[in-house]
Amino acid sequence: MTTATKPTTAIDLEHRLALYRSQVALRLFETRAYDLFLENLVKGTSHLSLGQEAIAAGVAAAMRETDWTFATYRGHAHTLARGVPMTPVLAELLGRANGLMAGKGGSMHLTSVEHGVMGSYAIIGAHLPIACGAAWSAQYRGTDQVAVCFFGDGTTNIGAFHEALNFAAIWKLPVVFICENNLWMEYTRTTEVTAVAHPAADRAGAYGLESILVDGNDADAVYDVAARAIARARAGEGPSLIEAETYRHGGHSRADPGKYRPDEEVAQWKAKDPVPRYRARLVELGVDEATLVAIESEVADEVEAATEAAKAGAIPGEDLLMKDVWANGGSSWRN
Repeated sequence: MTTATKPTTAIDLEHRLALYRSQVALRLFETRAYDLFLENLVKGTSHLSLGQEAIAAGVAAAMRETDWTFATYRGHAHTLARGVPMTPVLAELLGRANGLMAGKGGSMHLTSVEHGVMGSYAIIGAHLPIACGAAWSAQYRGTDQVAVCFFGDGTTNIGAFHEALNFAAIWKLPVVFICENNLWMEYTRTTEVTAVAHPAADRAGAYGLESILVDGNDADAVYDVAARAIARARAGEGPSLIEAETYRHGGHSRADPGKYRPDEEVAQWKAKDPVPRYRARLVELGVDEATLVAIESEVADEVEAATEAAKAGAIPGEDLLMKDVWANGGSSWRN
């Protein structure tokens, strides 16, 4: 098994500052989403990735604009990391007409084809075969696009996981599978119902793939391993399976207080919080405090502006009820 620790790819300071800004943006955005949920402004539930920001930021930084992202219902961070503006994402959470999908998708179905975000999927494991289909299309058309597919540790016990891995390996598809292992399958500890210690990495060998384990709370390590896997896929060398170990700070969803997790475990992982950890690294590298404060202030202002713009959005009208339900945009297709 390959455990990615110290990056082998040179990362310049400008790139690191961009990585820090991305992580801060994801943290402040989801913190605000949580506050708005408590104010009953977020419609439906939401699944936050507070504590997991380094994965979304690190992988997105390694992708090209033409590549594709496939995410789970815990997809806010992945959507934003690909460059989707905050306002339409936050407005979508609020169910407003100025939302990313005019308020029809909500928190669990964020999609922006323009930014390569090919959907957030609420059915566990459903998007892995779809990511294979996108990768197959790139292979067939002769483009150099790569599909990057994120999923949780619980997905590794779903049939679609094994079917997708097998299919991708057989056809040497340009797809990178990334397991965000936050140790808990909703309310159940993953190791209690999984036959191997590392649910993704330990199974990679069954499909002829390298077992790759990375610290999912270290944006540099994530970027490095993702850059190599994506380059490998782009060069026609086939798929990769990466397991990124991380931890969600809160419960499975906003309706879950997460009390089933031991306090000591939560404290241990919060001590490895990716955002202050990366900030400390930048300070060690000689970045002055004023630069970091300026980044944090700019992001905070962006969140405030997005909040006000999202709140000001109109409530969707009846004219949107049947829009995009069928291919022709209406319900009269049967006639």
